[in-house]
Amino acid sequence: MSELGASCLSGRGVTKVFGIGKTVTVAVDHVDFDFREGQIISIVGESGSGKTTFSKMLLGLISMTEGEISFQGKPRVLKTCAQKRKYWKDIQAIFQDPFASYNSFRKVDSVLLDCINMRDGKALPQKKKEEMMTEACSFVNLKYEELTNKYPFELSGGQMQRLMIARIFLLKPKILLADEPTSMVDACSRATILDMLLKLRSEVNMTIIFITHDIGLAYYVSDQVYIMEHGKFVERGNAENVILHPQAEYTKRLISDVPKIYGNWDLTTV
Repeated sequence: MSELGASCLSGRGVTKVFGIGKTVTVAVDHVDFDFREGQIISIVGESGSGKTTFSKMLLGLISMTEGEISFQGKPRVLKTCAQKRKYWKDIQAIFQDPFASYNSFRKVDSVLLDCINMRDGKALPQKKKEEMMTEACSFVNLKYEELTNKYPFELSGGQMQRLMIARIFLLKPKILLADEPTSMVDACSRATILDMLLKLRSEVNMTIIFITHDIGLAYYVSDQVYIMEHGKFVERGNAENVILHPQAEYTKRLISDVPKIYGNWDLTTV
């Protein structure tokens, strides 16, 4: 387990309500959280639990109805484009569907160059930029010379997801939000992608927040686990305590649904 670092992202009373009148849906309901530098955190819940809405609020893609989010100990303010751009240098995401994560009309070179420029690398010579892109691709077991001048749709799903990690390698954000990053790739690619993310975390002390329905994944990779049901965190704590000694009935039900494939012990008996 990672040692507790300084608080990098926290929230109090964070709430998101959609609709008005009789059509109101409370997607996220007055949640509190405190994520620490260098830790791996998993937000676990079934479809419709509110975890994706929660992740979009963390990213600043949708506004809060109520509550406050603090970044590095200070209230987060995202009123202007400049404030958002500065924030997005430090928090980035890998999404579930790699095919929906790219502009199909922009080549791979442009995707990677945008990352270099975002980190204030516009003044770098072209040769240096190419070296950086080559290094980033190599980190995720891709060859830059085989990708240059290609469009994203010319790549496989696994290649596209690894390219997303190459972007993160170039950006080196303080926080990475990974929303089901392995759900659309095969088992071999899944293991490789997780290994790359954990390696990246160890190299730059990055905080990784997994948004997942996979409680087995949460157990194996996480320092802290938050269990979300109907927009609320019904249980939280270190991964071993939450998953081996669950208190909430919802957590117990999630565990009971896990197939008996996790090593020499059975998640369904905890």
